[in-house]
Amino acid sequence: MGQESHHRQVQRRRVFYIPGYDPIHPRRYRELYRKEGAAQAVISGYEITLSAKTTGGPYGWHVAGEMDGAAAQTDVEVLVWSDIVRDSMSNSIPGTYLQLARTAWTYIGTGALWRLMRLRKGPVIAALYPVVFLLVQLGLALMAAYGLGRAITIVAPAWAGWAGLLIVPLLLEWFRRRDNKFFAYYLMHDYAYSARWQGAHPPELEARMAEFADRITQALGKGYDEVLVVGHSSGAHLAVSILADMIRDGRVPENGPALGLLSLGQVVPMVSFLPKAHRLRTDLAYLCTRDELTWVDVTAPGDGCAFALCDPVSVTGVAPRSGKRWPLVLSAAFTQTLSPERWKALRWRFFRLHFQYLCAFDQPGDYDYFRITAGPMTLADRFEERAPSKSRIERPVNKFRGVRP
Repeated sequence: MGQESHHRQVQRRRVFYIPGYDPIHPRRYRELYRKEGAAQAVISGYEITLSAKTTGGPYGWHVAGEMDGAAAQTDVEVLVWSDIVRDSMSNSIPGTYLQLARTAWTYIGTGALWRLMRLRKGPVIAALYPVVFLLVQLGLALMAAYGLGRAITIVAPAWAGWAGLLIVPLLLEWFRRRDNKFFAYYLMHDYAYSARWQGAHPPELEARMAEFADRITQALGKGYDEVLVVGHSSGAHLAVSILADMIRDGRVPENGPALGLLSLGQVVPMVSFLPKAHRLRTDLAYLCTRDELTWVDVTAPGDGCAFALCDPVSVTGVAPRSGKRWPLVLSAAFTQTLSPERWKALRWRFFRLHFQYLCAFDQPGDYDYFRITAGPMTLADRFEERAPSKSRIERPVNKFRGVRP
């Protein structure tokens, strides 16, 4: 399957983790790995130990894993673009409502929204949620202003209008300050980021992706047995373009370490279905045929924020007539790999479930994030005999299928 790994045992591995659209400091990913890795080790009967990073780069950690009768050393690096995310977020309430109008127009006006709904309704509902909830907030503020104005008119008619003007921004600010519970502003910024450029990458993101490609290229020459790129959520489509660029440019050595791409909880169609996503569609069409790497895509129907089991190449409509090899589409099957008690506790925590791929499973199947990133087998060897999910969706529904010349 894929790149010739010759069933090599991994003693040294380099993992590059590309987060999704996330403004939070990357230390959260180290703490998540430490906590969930320890939990999975107890459940599965292996050992994982974290220590300070031993490589360069802005943020990372070192993992010593002992499992399956062998030991492996892994250097993990987070490829940080949270500063770009923060800069893209509007700091004003009017700016966010302007983003709302522009984003809704982009997805509805281009017809992308209706085609996305033919794939999975979950992520489309997640996309509509901030639009609806922000409009509800505005409606409630206007109703409160109207009611207050009517009340004040009885005792002080001259102040009625001013009261309305004051209460609307105050209530909207009250909602905004509690967005850590509602996530409406955060999600609005997320979808607006892709919609603003209609699927193209803004210059600052292209420049950062080129830096990421340099970091990964350097690791390919450092004597590792495997270099594994993990792209989560929006980070999945960034990883596709980064690796496509590297292979096109001849930066992947023929006799180098095994190269793997693990995409988790991907939302590729939210971008590839937009009219100006020529770059991403080109990279999807190119990467799916290459034997320089192994690409495994893991999602789960229980994750309402991802396009579960949707082959990102095929549904985008850029799969070649012959020669397609990737991705291997697998299900994390939350309802089977989480106990009934655990599933009951998590099933309505949508954002937590979107990160479950990076967490422990109390009834683990063949997907185990910590065996993949800290165990003695390459991604290629681990899933060599694995058949793709029978429930995968491959029908091309995208309206825009143009690629970059």
